[in-house]
Amino acid sequence: MDTNRPCPICRCVYPQGATAHAIAAALAAEDLDRAIDLGLLEHPACAHCAPACIALQQQARGARLRALAARERYRARQARLQRRDEALQAKRAAAAPAAAVKAPGLPTAAAAALARAKARAAGGKEPK
Repeated sequence: MDTNRPCPICRCVYPQGATAHAIAAALAAEDLDRAIDLGLLEHPACAHCAPACIALQQQARGARLRALAARERYRARQARLQRRDEALQAKRAAAAPAAAVKAPGLPTAAAAALARAKARAAGGKEPK
């Protein structure tokens, strides 16, 4: 990073603000990825730059932090929904075999009719 280059926005030449000046240059070129790589989220703006230059960096940093927070909230929501869906699937899976085991038997009249039909089919005497 060239420490002799002035800030592209306000022309500040303060040498300790070189990182902030490089970030300002990236923001001026609308290269947000480069500004982030240079440390937009970690480094403060140069204290010797003009207020408009400092405001630009603070606004870009704030917007990026809000976007990152929104992404984190979205991921947390998706994980919460996934856990809820897995719990529901597990509950349904546990209920399915229990329902099959508890299948009700034939009503008494139907069982008697089935027994008579089987007896007739076997050629035997019909039970009463």
